[in-house]
Amino acid sequence: MDALLTASGLVKRYPGVTALDGADLDVRPGEVHVLVGENGAGKSTLVRCMTGVERPDSGTMTFAGAAHAPANAAAALRAGIQVVHQELTPIPGLTVGENLFLQRLPRRFGVVDRRVLDRRCRALLDEVGLDVPPHTRMERLGIAQVQLVEIAKALSQEARLLILDEPTATLTSRESGRLFEILRRLTGRGVAVVYISHHLEELYEIGDRVTVLRNGRHVTTRPLREVEPAELVRLMVGRDLAQEFPTREPSEPGEELLRVEGLRVRGTPAGGPAGTPAGASEGVSFGVRSGEIVGVAGLVGAGRSETMRALFAADRSDGGRIEVRGRPVRIRHPRHAVARGIGLLTEDRKAQGLALSLPITANVSLASLGKVSRAGLLRSGAETRAAETMAERLRIRSAGVRQVVRTLSGGNQQKVVLARWLQAGTDVLIIDEPTRGIDVGARYEIHRLLMDLADEGKALLVVSSDLPELMGVCDRILVFSRGRVVADVPRTEFDAEHILTLAYSGFLQGKEAERP
Repeated sequence: MDALLTASGLVKRYPGVTALDGADLDVRPGEVHVLVGENGAGKSTLVRCMTGVERPDSGTMTFAGAAHAPANAAAALRAGIQVVHQELTPIPGLTVGENLFLQRLPRRFGVVDRRVLDRRCRALLDEVGLDVPPHTRMERLGIAQVQLVEIAKALSQEARLLILDEPTATLTSRESGRLFEILRRLTGRGVAVVYISHHLEELYEIGDRVTVLRNGRHVTTRPLREVEPAELVRLMVGRDLAQEFPTREPSEPGEELLRVEGLRVRGTPAGGPAGTPAGASEGVSFGVRSGEIVGVAGLVGAGRSETMRALFAADRSDGGRIEVRGRPVRIRHPRHAVARGIGLLTEDRKAQGLALSLPITANVSLASLGKVSRAGLLRSGAETRAAETMAERLRIRSAGVRQVVRTLSGGNQQKVVLARWLQAGTDVLIIDEPTRGIDVGARYEIHRLLMDLADEGKALLVVSSDLPELMGVCDRILVFSRGRVVADVPRTEFDAEHILTLAYSGFLQGKEAERP
């Protein structure tokens, strides 16, 4: 079958780095073509060239049998290439419906026809399995819900080639399964799909062929069924990765560093997500001890991230009791949480966790400026030494601590956020989606760091939509469902089917209660 899109010998250089060094790709109609490689392998640059965001320095591209050199993203879109980027770009001040049909809003007598807009919006939201009203403003959505809106937007425009960059990074298995059903329908109609993900298990579920990039170069293109997972990892990283998760010797946890009783999130029914049952009015209660890694599992909308943000006072709460080392504390502002040794690594590190235009030094010291200042004046030397110490401890790969954070890989950016909280003397770390958008090699490093921190006596709360990740690194897992903790599962009882059943339980009960 003739290829819909080809890229041959693409080269793209930036100051001091060659992002693409002779990259090749060919994508056929009706296939899901998996594009893999470590962070920095050139995947995103290749996508930017295909979609007109960047111009390659050399090499050629074709699309539908004709030369392809889009002047900009709009030209690529007109040609029939649609992309859902890893870095989401919603317009917060607009509604879900307005974001979906921006520049294509249905009008009647010169004004927006809200009835038609809502009908079209609901049809798209139903297709991706997102249950929110079309008039909901985007800033009220969690990152996983925003991801589904972006996917729905791509589906609303008839594309010949759909490019998905880490589309399931914040989705649970249920939402991911829904997405895969949609992709199968699209490929059945002849649409070509380029699928980029670091989650190997989903690649084998949805992919037809795979192209591997390493250091900007094409390594291989093969039918995915012919490549074993271990070989695929070796092709990506250039070495063997003995196991998916590091090993850790079991040990008895120490004193309880954090206790939460009856914490209720403000602004939603009964303190939980929309539709939370009345029984959740008692709030969320749990504890975490020194040396423990406690996972937080649940479906999108179950209240996982909202509860953690309320605990940190990044969002407001409607009551509850918090104890640190057995003593009651009031946390009305994030600075109160920091002062009591609690740190939060948000699920969207680029939008909420990092000052992307600043160097590593500034990002590391942001939560502990008092340690690198004297009489209110920043001591540059002290800030540099602190950043260098953390960079060595966490093995942050960079050209130096003065390197701008925006230019680091995803894994190293996550380490910078982690370094900030360690520099601040944090004892309780809340880490939301720790490996979102991070390649397999860097994921292993992040998991090893989490285990090392627990071994040092830190208490870790890890929120993740990746259930295998939680089962691989955690000592126990709190399962959220509709704003409540419905189970506290010890490691000896870890079972994916059991945990998913618990996560669905509150939603199934809610559906039963809604029946007349």
